Amino acid sequence: MHTAEHLLNGTINQMFGCGRAFSAHIEKKKSKCDYRFTRDLTVDEIAAIEEKVNLVILADMKVAESFITRDEAEKEFSLSRLPDEAGETLRVITIGNYDKCLCSGPHIESTKFIGGFKIVSTSFENDVLRVRFKINELKT
Repeated sequence: MHTAEHLLNGTINQMFGCGRAFSAHIEKKKSKCDYRFTRDLTVDEIAAIEEKVNLVILADMKVAESFITRDEAEKEFSLSRLPDEAGETLRVITIGNYDKCLCSGPHIESTKFIGGFKIVSTSFENDVLRVRFKINELKT
């Protein structure tokens, strides 16, 4: 599920330029991400996001981890969601040439193991777009 969140973040940022989710709640059955936004998504936009994420899943992109110093990370990433206890060495998750960000969560080795991605619902209130999604995860 965590890898799917990265694909959703990458897709929404590419399509709308709004940045990554400022808040996320990732669960096995269903998850949600909150974005700073100006409106709700249209039906066509939801379909386009799902299609793009599912194409990346089918592309069987490798999910790789690497480590960098906090100083290096500050030059490339926002550290706003980084927990205080993160330390001086930070983990970077790279999904093919599609997405790259700091992360401490569990990941699969390839996008193909996600199975399928579906947006369950969206809502918009107080400049926050909430996207709820689920996956059909395959066994690794």
